[in-house]
Amino acid sequence: MDDATATARERATSAPRAAATATAAATAHELAASATLWELVDRRAGLTPDAPALLQAGASAEEDRRLTFGGLRDRAERVAAGLYELGVRPGTPFAWQLPTRIETVVLSLALARLGAVQSPVIPVYRDREVGFALRTAEAEFFAVPGTWRGFDYAEMARRLPYPPRILEAYDALPEAGPRLLPPPPASGTDVRWIYWTSGTTSDPKGVLHTDRSLIAGGSCLAHALRLRPTDVGSIAFPYAHIGGPDYLVMMLLYGFPAVLLEQFALPASLDAYRRHGVTVAGGSTAFYSMFLAEQRKDPSRRLIPSLRLLAGGGAPKPPELYHEVVAELGCRLTHGYGMTEAPMITMGSPDDTDEQLAHTEGRPPAAMEIRIADGEVRLRGEAVCRGYTDPVQTAAAFDADGFFITGDLGHVREDGHLVLTGRLKDVIIRKGENISAKEIEELLYQHPAVGDVAVIGLPDPARGERVCAVVEQPRNTEPLTLEAVTTYLGDHGLSVHKLPEQLEIVDALPRNEALRKVLKYRLRDRFSAM
Repeated sequence: MDDATATARERATSAPRAAATATAAATAHELAASATLWELVDRRAGLTPDAPALLQAGASAEEDRRLTFGGLRDRAERVAAGLYELGVRPGTPFAWQLPTRIETVVLSLALARLGAVQSPVIPVYRDREVGFALRTAEAEFFAVPGTWRGFDYAEMARRLPYPPRILEAYDALPEAGPRLLPPPPASGTDVRWIYWTSGTTSDPKGVLHTDRSLIAGGSCLAHALRLRPTDVGSIAFPYAHIGGPDYLVMMLLYGFPAVLLEQFALPASLDAYRRHGVTVAGGSTAFYSMFLAEQRKDPSRRLIPSLRLLAGGGAPKPPELYHEVVAELGCRLTHGYGMTEAPMITMGSPDDTDEQLAHTEGRPPAAMEIRIADGEVRLRGEAVCRGYTDPVQTAAAFDADGFFITGDLGHVREDGHLVLTGRLKDVIIRKGENISAKEIEELLYQHPAVGDVAVIGLPDPARGERVCAVVEQPRNTEPLTLEAVTTYLGDHGLSVHKLPEQLEIVDALPRNEALRKVLKYRLRDRFSAM
């Protein structure tokens, strides 16, 4: 086949594909105006009732399960009726702590159909955090999986001092005929969601969201990623994380399915990605690194042949990691900026340049205002939460103009892309000089003997704070020394006053279970005492 014929064929196939993508985008923008999450579910089910929505990955193809968009709506409505018979009403506080399963999504949507106030709890939380969440949310019901991954959640719930009604909801949900249900909620601006900060501080905060704030966050993500109905996504993180509804909204807007994984582990999870033809994967920086490590075991074969896009956020992304992923995994990588309080703030797009994708967090949508005040990022827009369960925390979280104070440092470039330079807590003040932990981390990440790194400030009587680099090394590498680290950083242009004065080698950096963020407070606690 000559070049002219190949070009003609490409034009013939790309034009219909572009038209279909444009139609899907127009439909998605129209659906994003839905007042409530349930309205969005109902409208998507009406448009594509037979299209697959949820693909539950089993141990093999024979154990996989699937649910269409029409089936998702219908089953959620039956479960809503079953919950109604149990006494769940509009406004009823209902907490759930469940793994990433079809039943979890169905239960959450059933609660959205009723207009209950639901409080998702990440499965890794135990007595102290769960008890705090139930008590603070004043939960009347608590859904748990029974025993899951060797832990008895029902027993934990029974021993807690706060006594909600316990519902075991792993694979069995209450169902009834929906004819006696009250009308679905009409307003999307009432607080119906309480999410909990993911654990990068020692105590969780209850974050108040509405249907509209969740739809706005998911819309930003969906429109930036330029998705298609033919895509196959993946939810490999806890659905109880704020990223759960973020991703669901994206699926409902564009009408594509997602593979659900109860437990993400490589290489075990790869079979599910391959047999379902996943085209969009990700989660956070740690997920990118795990995929990359697997790819390096056999560079001659693409790890996931169907994969065209890795996308995520929730943690800093070293520019070098971007280039490694693109070169070795053979896909695009778009990284974004979000938090429990504002699930999607900015997002990179596949149409952005390599320089923009490697060095920025993407652009905000039109509905998100970003203000930089004394170097700190502040936000105002529909995707921003209503505050916290604690009114004192809420008052401290917003400035006089209603902008949410993120605690992140950064600046907006002339091209509109946001660059994050660290967190206020990550600014190490050594002898009165401000030092960015992120700057040192990005340089150290490029060292061949560094698998991952966290730089922290530790109390020091002479300097105020000293710079400590905590390093996770790849297998079969020579142990690093402090001298080797400082020499490497000096050779790469780092100022002398920023060089680490302490080096700690760990088997694994402590991370949370949601997006695998490094828990720096644990490192500070551990190494401050040394």
